[in-house]
Amino acid sequence: MPRAISGISKGARAREVTSDPRWAQLVARVAAADGVFVYSVRTTGVYCRPSCGARAPRPENVAFYTSPSQAEASGFRACKRCKPNEPPASERNAALIAKLCRHIEQSGDAPSLDALASHAGLSVYHLHRLFKQLTGLTPKAYADAHRAKRVRDALTHDSGRDRASVIEAVFGAGFSSTGRFYEASNGVLGMTPTTFRKGGIDMKIRFAIGQCSLGAILVAASDKGVCAILLGDDPDELAHDLERRFPKAQLVGADAPFEALVAKVVGLVEAPSIGLDLPLDVRGTAFQQRVWQALRAIPAGTTVSYAELADRLGAKSAVRAVASACGANALAVAIPCHRVVRTDGALSGYRWGVERKRALLTRESRS
Repeated sequence: MPRAISGISKGARAREVTSDPRWAQLVARVAAADGVFVYSVRTTGVYCRPSCGARAPRPENVAFYTSPSQAEASGFRACKRCKPNEPPASERNAALIAKLCRHIEQSGDAPSLDALASHAGLSVYHLHRLFKQLTGLTPKAYADAHRAKRVRDALTHDSGRDRASVIEAVFGAGFSSTGRFYEASNGVLGMTPTTFRKGGIDMKIRFAIGQCSLGAILVAASDKGVCAILLGDDPDELAHDLERRFPKAQLVGADAPFEALVAKVVGLVEAPSIGLDLPLDVRGTAFQQRVWQALRAIPAGTTVSYAELADRLGAKSAVRAVASACGANALAVAIPCHRVVRTDGALSGYRWGVERKRALLTRESRS
């Protein structure tokens, strides 16, 4: 049995416990305190995590311990609800979702949501919510993204072979037919598989470099739409950046019609609140595209934090991944990553420089 508390009145004991900072964390069920201490309840004989959902105990019955082993040495047993002698729920959930990700990656066909839930021992609803919370994607979107990666990797490795290698890559990635793949090829690769395999060698990308109030600006467009809007100080470096993105594409200098498109983009930079009524050729992973879509939904003249943006995507724990996706954006202003700030409101992390970010936000606030 747990050791009895003796030699002290209930009132004095209650005052002693409630004056301990850990009591406030217990009452508030602060998850961040899990792993820092556990508390025991004399009347039930159990010890719990600070975040345990059980009813708050009376303070005179509580004792604090720095570890589960200390509580057990005093005769208390682990709570079956919060399982304080096991890793925190966040760690267990992360390990479970990581296993499911490996399971998806190793499956020939994308497992159904029901199959994944059965594999994990969870309800379909709980699995879907937990998977999206920790990865930022639904299980289906994760499977699609991994399948796309397998196709890209296979086509890259087979770049010197014939059409048969494309078919092998398609079936090897889990597509049930070549027809299904070709229907989705633009979304998976951003181009046809043959063009992708050749490193974009058959692509024609028109571009122009000019000047705007924020410095040098490069605008590039494929047949699908504007694929790059880059800002900087050095026009040559902007051109090299475009070459790195499309190493084997045919880069063509601007003609008169294209100059009109460039003028619209420059107008967007000068007055970002007007928006850009032009088709965009947006290329990125499934998660990046979700982030970029959320960025375009932020009204001009307003800002959100990286944490708020992650929350809007249903991925509270993916703040760093959201920030990384913002940094990977190649369509300055058109996809307004400048509207994302730190939690304290400070400006940071803008790919084209904090001063440009400040200038864009100032312009939007005045319109």
